[in-house]
Amino acid sequence: MVDVLPSVFLRLKPKFTRVLLAAALVGTLGISAEAKAADDTIVVARAMDINSLDPARAYCDTCQIYLSAVYQPLLTLAADNKTIIPSLAEKWEVSPDVTTFTFNLNPAAKFSDGSPVTGDDVKWTLERLKNVKGSASYLMDSVKSIEVKDPHTVVITTKTPNSELLGILSAPYTGIINSKLASANGANAAEDAATSDTSDTWFLSNSAGSGPFTLESYKADDNLRFKRNDNYWGTKPAAAVVIMKQTADAVTQAQMLGSGTADIAMQIDPDTAKSIQDPNIVFQTIPSFNFVYVAFSPVAEGSPVPLTRDVREAIALAIDYKGAIDFTVGGEGKLQPAAIPNGFPGTSNLPDPETNIEKAKELLAKAGLADGFTLDLTFAAMNVYGIDLSLLAQKLEQDLAKINVKLALKPATFNVWVTDIDKPVPFTIGFFAPDYFGSAQYVQYFGMIPNMPWGTRAGVGKAEGLDGKEELELFNKALAAAIEQQEEAYRALAMKMIDDKIILPLVSPNLVLAHRKDIGGVRYSACCNLPLAEIVKN
Repeated sequence: MVDVLPSVFLRLKPKFTRVLLAAALVGTLGISAEAKAADDTIVVARAMDINSLDPARAYCDTCQIYLSAVYQPLLTLAADNKTIIPSLAEKWEVSPDVTTFTFNLNPAAKFSDGSPVTGDDVKWTLERLKNVKGSASYLMDSVKSIEVKDPHTVVITTKTPNSELLGILSAPYTGIINSKLASANGANAAEDAATSDTSDTWFLSNSAGSGPFTLESYKADDNLRFKRNDNYWGTKPAAAVVIMKQTADAVTQAQMLGSGTADIAMQIDPDTAKSIQDPNIVFQTIPSFNFVYVAFSPVAEGSPVPLTRDVREAIALAIDYKGAIDFTVGGEGKLQPAAIPNGFPGTSNLPDPETNIEKAKELLAKAGLADGFTLDLTFAAMNVYGIDLSLLAQKLEQDLAKINVKLALKPATFNVWVTDIDKPVPFTIGFFAPDYFGSAQYVQYFGMIPNMPWGTRAGVGKAEGLDGKEELELFNKALAAAIEQQEEAYRALAMKMIDDKIILPLVSPNLVLAHRKDIGGVRYSACCNLPLAEIVKN
């Protein structure tokens, strides 16, 4: 989609906006009638958000798909999106105090070069994930030690009880790497790996996993090609080649499906799906655990006013949450109260977000800001989960104008945005898909806890009212809680995260999986997004 739309489009309902855009784009996109892909090749149309192809550095939704296809973690998630099942580990044991985890590797497991997967590879991979200090390194925060008992036995000990470690070890970012191959090409797991590891460029052209596919090639902003791993130790995938084609918007993705130049489209919005009457295209609309949010960084340089708790609450109260769902996905989504997705532990009976313009104005007046101010809104100009973030930004612009807050929209490419939010920036749009089924990941990533991603960006320990102590205490209790106590433990955390007014979830959209009629095995995974190895062309 274009970054800025004429004002006439904004006065129309989103459904008609997209129809007009489709009409304007037909004949101008220059989409060639490419030859239909071979029977053993699958083409996926997707707006890619890749920041790296290194398991220790990658952190994006497309990265989940890539890593799950090329690498294998110790465990994985069943199709019910809740049950942990074997992957590289064929069995495991957990100590009664939930601090010692023993994993027995499947002796048949081997990397794509034919070498065996060993306990040394597991230890090296997980220690490297921690020490490279990429965005997913938080997954290793609770790990105290990793001991290799023999080539097929690994014992992981946590600093404190961690009921979610099994879920964590199903996340694609914990995929086990061929340590000898990667080390020969600049990778290392040393404590200074964040600066001494020089393998990131190598990983853009090579893979070193044990998964059903290998990396054939990657061209930024163009395509990502997977090749079937002929040495795969499990059931080989039906597709010999999978091509993920960079396709920025829903209209183009739909056109590619209709012409047969794509087999699967991942980001078609519900309105566009409803407008397509093609018997050769199948649409699956399902609830998802994905969500789009806005977030504040009170310690960011360049903020025109102090982003105090009252100011943050005023902005939160000015947002038309139901309207955002209607505007972006035609009502095909749900309100999400906290930065833990609906259906995860801790989310039962949470209060829905409130819109109250008069109260918002009162809070700004109390802060001496009745006349308003201008605030930059930084975001990636892309389509995620069927939501055009540029359109969402314009909806926010309209909402906040009602309380005299003018948003200066700052669209950027995904990679620029990822860099910008760590500076940090005062106000941004973000999005998140689960790494596994479990609420701890959301507390770690979004909670106001020292040394955690959003805790750091928001200034825990520096910003007023954000000392992190209460949340850390609640989090440790949740990690040690028995299964039957987790709902209550994580609900206390969810309520605290709501009260912080740092992360404001906007839309939890229904997910539209669109594919050609002759494609089977397409499903949504809470850990892996789209499991490529299950896809078949009939």
